[in-house]
Amino acid sequence: QVQLVESGGGLVQPGGSLRLSCAPSGIIPSINGMGWYRQAPGKQRELVADITNGGSTNYTDSVKGRFTISRDNSNNTVYLHMKSLKPEDTSVYYCYARQRIITNSGPREYDYWGQGTLVTVSS
Repeated sequence: QVQLVESGGGLVQPGGSLRLSCAPSGIIPSINGMGWYRQAPGKQRELVADITNGGSTNYTDSVKGRFTISRDNSNNTVYLHMKSLKPEDTSVYYCYARQRIITNSGPREYDYWGQGTLVTVSS
């Protein structure tokens, strides 16, 4: 079973920066979109940013101007560059990859997920 492997989380002071990385452990054909979600204790999981095969990006309002998502399509690796971090960014960050396959009955999508990496912003 192919999984997504995340790295780069850790403890950082407010105003600091981190870069998260996520790559599949094997080959996942027909990946369409990739992105990052996060979940803070006691809160619902929220979409942070996503990126299409063509490079179009989308961000949740609270991270615009501070986070940048990028992707290496040659090896299906997705990155999340985070700067000006705030304590409210403290969460477990999960990456995902959406596989889209065209079948006889139409397109079907399946999401692969990483195990999550903890980002703690604290002084």
